[in-house]
Amino acid sequence: MSATHKKRILLKLSGEALSMEGHRGINPQSLKEIATEIAEAYKKANCQLAIVIGGGNVWRGVRDGGGVIDRVNSDSMGMLATVINAIALQSAIEDAGVPTRVLTSINIYQLAEPFVRRKAMRHLEKGRIVIFAGGTGNPYFTTDSAAALRASEINADVLLKATQVDGVYDCDPKKNPQAKLIEKITYAEAIEKRLQFMDTAALAISMENKLPIQVFNLHQKGNIEKALCGDKIGTVIY
Repeated sequence: MSATHKKRILLKLSGEALSMEGHRGINPQSLKEIATEIAEAYKKANCQLAIVIGGGNVWRGVRDGGGVIDRVNSDSMGMLATVINAIALQSAIEDAGVPTRVLTSINIYQLAEPFVRRKAMRHLEKGRIVIFAGGTGNPYFTTDSAAALRASEINADVLLKATQVDGVYDCDPKKNPQAKLIEKITYAEAIEKRLQFMDTAALAISMENKLPIQVFNLHQKGNIEKALCGDKIGTVIY
């Protein structure tokens, strides 16, 4: 990158970031807090920012289908859930003073712009935060895969994944208090060890496109700003 080129970042958020712990739906206070933190961090970081938001707080694919709704329909409902979250996040970020656009991979013209790569990049160049909704637009793919795909398409310099813990561990820290935080790991090692922080398809897309990933704790106040500014937090996958 040249000295005048702004760093381009994609931030992956889970839908659960917009809800209260142990609850479903969108909690207005949680939404306001995360949107304000994103907006304030963006203003300080001097970067171009895109966001991929999950939908698990509204509908989570196979799990919520319960064997009654088939996989394709259930995943389609999950894509719609991400649109709900994206519209809510857009409203809250704009309320915090930053212009925002929602681009979706499924056609909902009255609510959001269709995803067009060049249009997305133009919005970023104009200083707007771009929120990608609808996942990849296809069943059987997670929003992690959508994040890796969109980050690669817009030539992002890094994919930031905000999670519930401090980074990537050698085992589940919620189940094993002896779990050790890994500061750096390669894509191949993460795939081989079957670490559960991101699905294999997302890691494969990132590896193929040489897209570095940084995993950090969303719930530590100030971490979004640190991540956008390039500070050393969490785990780096390269």
